[in-house]
Amino acid sequence: MKFAHLPLRFTIGAYFINSGLGKRNLEGGAAEGMHGMAVAAMPQLGQLDSTRFAKLLAYSEIALGSALIAPFVPAPLVGLGLTAFGAGLVQLYLKTPGMREPGSIRPTQQGSGLAKDVWLVGAGLTLVLEGLTHGRRRG
Repeated sequence: MKFAHLPLRFTIGAYFINSGLGKRNLEGGAAEGMHGMAVAAMPQLGQLDSTRFAKLLAYSEIALGSALIAPFVPAPLVGLGLTAFGAGLVQLYLKTPGMREPGSIRPTQQGSGLAKDVWLVGAGLTLVLEGLTHGRRRG
């Protein structure tokens, strides 16, 4: 891991681990609400029951956070994971009714929490591109 990547990877990684740990035991209404939003954006997730979805999401966040913090995971690889996760959240933002102002990509008050997740895509792409272009300069 490059020294310059430490602040980005550690802060996002710690955030993901904390978020995942908080979701590990979600059940009932909390799991159903989270699952319902996800299904509205990605209908194929409807095949999972809400408790299983919450657990899979929790462990995915913990795994991604751990990979971000682990110094031996290459930047392009962890960047791909972060970009994919962030893209899923952006899709959730774009497809969930009431998150955007009519006819715009600008968030409503309710959508601000999801709209901010676009930074995950930017951080992930930065790790991917920097890792790929840094390798080319050496060769």
